[in-house]
Order: sequence, then C-alpha cells, then structure tokens
Amino acid sequence: MPSLALFGLLIPVPVLGGIGDRTAIIALTLYSLLPIIRNTYTGIVGVDPAITEAGRGMGMTDMQLLWQVEIPLALGVILAGVRVAAVIAIGLATIAAAIGAGGLGVFIFRGVATVNNQLLLAGAIPAALMALAADFGLGWVEARLSKSTLKTINED
Repeated sequence: MPSLALFGLLIPVPVLGGIGDRTAIIALTLYSLLPIIRNTYTGIVGVDPAITEAGRGMGMTDMQLLWQVEIPLALGVILAGVRVAAVIAIGLATIAAAIGAGGLGVFIFRGVATVNNQLLLAGAIPAALMALAADFGLGWVEARLSKSTLKTINED
C-alpha cells in the first residue's frame, strides 16, 4: 500500500487518526512491522531442521528451542528486517509532513512547492544521511551480533 494512501486512510479513523504526529507514528509503525515480521518468520523457518532435531534430542522444550537455538541462528535475518524497517521509516517520515506531522518533510514539500532547491536539499540531505547512518549502524550491529552468536554456538 502506498504510504500516502495509508496516511490518508488513517486520518478519518477515530482515536487512531487525525492530522499530526499520532497518525504518522501509527502509520510508520504499521509499515515497519511487515519487514520485521517477514524476516523473523523467514529466519526461524530457515534454521536447519537437523539442528532443531538435535535440540529436541537433548530434551529442549519448544520455547527453549525457540529462544536458545532458532532465534540466535536467525538473528542475522531478523536484524536485516529491522535494518530495512528503520531505513523505510526514515524515508516515510518525510512524507508524514503531508499530514501535518512536521519534520524534514516540511522543507522538502516547501522546496518543491516554491521551486527552491536549497530548501528542498535542506530536508532531503539530512533525511538521506539519517537513513544511511541507520543502515550502516544497524549493519554494524547485525555483523557484531551475528559473529557473537556464531562464536557462542560454536563454543557450546
């Protein structure tokens, strides 16, 4: 669903909607859930069945398998979903200015409306830098946690 359409659909919804920050936060949260949930599911389903079978053979319960085996092994894929969600949320937050949520999108929209490249870049460059910083930062965390998890599993 296009982001502006979701903002538009939420505006008339009682309690959740309206013009402003609350609607933007709800829409950004809803948009962020899809890559996180999809990657979490994909990561857990992608764990080698032999590994989970070995855990069952050791007497692990389903919850123990999930938290001690499957999630640590799927952590790289899960964090990739979080990374994608963060970058998407930063980009979509600029569009939230269209429903009165403010932010860097105000500069972008005003710059487009007045054909003022400096104003447009005043919003676009910081938004792009924030998205890149989130991507690189979460990528670094993903690499560190994945290495740490693999090291711990190999030691056991």
